[in-house]
This record gives sequence, C-alpha cells and structure tokens, in this order.
Amino acid sequence: MDLAGRVALVTGAGRRLGQEIAVGLGRAGCDVAVHYRASADGAETTARLVREAGRTARKFAADLRDAAAVRALPDAVAASFGRLDILINSAAVMVRREFDEITAADWSDALDLNLSAAFFAAQGAAPHLRRTGGKIVNLADLAAFEVWPSYLPLNVTKAGIIMLTQALARVLAPEITVNAVAPGAVFPPDDWPAEARARLVATTPLRRLGAPDDVVRAVLFLLHNDYITGVVLPVDGGRLVR
Repeated sequence: MDLAGRVALVTGAGRRLGQEIAVGLGRAGCDVAVHYRASADGAETTARLVREAGRTARKFAADLRDAAAVRALPDAVAASFGRLDILINSAAVMVRREFDEITAADWSDALDLNLSAAFFAAQGAAPHLRRTGGKIVNLADLAAFEVWPSYLPLNVTKAGIIMLTQALARVLAPEITVNAVAPGAVFPPDDWPAEARARLVATTPLRRLGAPDDVVRAVLFLLHNDYITGVVLPVDGGRLVR
C-alpha cells in the first residue's frame, strides 16, 4: 500500500504508542483520525504534530467501552474524510492488580477496552476498508505469550487479540489484510522503578529497551506489504527467545 493520501484511524492516539503511531503515519503521508477518550490534551498534541508533517488530522472522542460508539466511529471518520483506508487498534488499559484484588470492573474494563473494542472497530470499519483494499493492524503485546502474574487481565485480553487478528485475517480476506504488532519492553508502566527497568534491560537479549520508533516502523512495514495477513510481529528485542 502506498500510504500517501490514505486515511488512518488510530484508537488511543492521545498518548503513548497510539500517539507515536498516529504521528508516524502522518509523517508517512497519511491523514489521521485521532481517537481519544480522556486524553484530550494529548490528542491535540497528536493532531498538531500530524499537521506539522503536512497532513490533515481531526480528533474523534469516543468511549471504547461502549460497543455501539466503537461500531459507529469508523463511519464518522469516513464521513469526515470521505474514505477510510487503515484501522490501527491501539487503545488499551494496563492495570497492575494481584490475583485476589482483581474486581469485576477491572476485568470488564480490560475485556471491553483491550479486546471487544478492537472487534467492533473492525466490524464498523470493514465496509469502508473493503472499498479501498484497506488494512487493519492490532496492537498485541508480549503479555499475549507469557504470564505476568500481576497483569492477568492484560495477559488474557492480549492473547485474545492474537486470535482476533488471525480470525479477522481469514474472515476479511481477500480485500482486507489484518496483522498485529506485539511490542515488548518499549513503554514500561510509568510507575515502574528504575531497578525494574534495569532488570528488563538485563533480561532482554538485545540489552536495551525498545524505542517507540521500533514499533512505528513495524506498523509501517505491515501496511506497506500487501502479501502479509494473519501475522503477529513481535518487537521485543528477543525476549520471546531468551
């Protein structure tokens, strides 16, 4: 896919990797629909950076815990821009909870935001993406492949993203490709102490934390290639093989 002039919807684009991917797409030539819920200031920053790259950016607020709102989001983007070519399902919640502290609200929020929203966004986007030979890239996580005892809702929902990616790749072929990127130690939680970050570096074969651009370039690779679908690409510095 030639990205110049394409329209991309990025969920969770007001902060962290969602913001980095949205800005990266703008710099690659895309017009960007910047989705956010609570991160209004961050979404404005994202939009400004996309515009500084010479592309159009518009903000779209939606609560991804509301399936109907998620389902309607791609229609709103397509109505505003006149088309939709790319969906990046980036929005997610990562909350540290010990097993016996996990509440029903914690569990429901993780399922709704990390997994269900990706499905309903894809469902809403599919008619538009079929018309343009579009693409979906989901953000999985290294947590999909290994157990993190203090982050079980994240483990379960990101493992679900792997199966969702493979299922959508099958269901939406041949018009739409669906892939995922699984970042490793790129954006550790903000509250992690320095010693925890140092331990991550020491146990990563490439002996460094990843940079956001490592993930952005992986997303761009999957968007540029028209003969890859159903693939999950780890961007983890080799942690899966350590």
